[in-house]
Amino acid sequence: MVRAFLTGLAAGAVLTLASCSPQVRSHGYVPTEVQLQDILPGVDSRASVEEKIGVPTTSGFADDGAFYYIQSTMSTVAWRASQVLERTVIEIVFDDDDVVANISVYGLEDGRIIQLSRRVTRSGDGNIGFIRQLFGNIGGISAEQILGAE
Repeated sequence: MVRAFLTGLAAGAVLTLASCSPQVRSHGYVPTEVQLQDILPGVDSRASVEEKIGVPTTSGFADDGAFYYIQSTMSTVAWRASQVLERTVIEIVFDDDDVVANISVYGLEDGRIIQLSRRVTRSGDGNIGFIRQLFGNIGGISAEQILGAE
């Protein structure tokens, strides 16, 4: 009986410790250095870039028409929020004729946080508090209207 209890306790301890170990995941796609060397600025077009290294993760951000290939490595421990361990962004910029103008590689240390969308609905009230909104129309009646004086 004691042996079964100790075995169960040891198994529970192992499961508890295993649940606290970080889970590392990789998201996205970034072409290799060899693939990037095949792209020649001033020669390759959008179509040839897609043929050589594939469709980008995103394109046309901020209406600049560039291709972006993004890969992130994230770590999650138990219930905590995910933490970005590594991020690589490859930007391929095109000129007005859709020919490659520049290729840039950025890492996590080069980045800054950009909020792509806000999920907050702004009201036109400004900073009016709840009580002021609730009783806002009470002040609209003048003493003359109450007394009936015209």
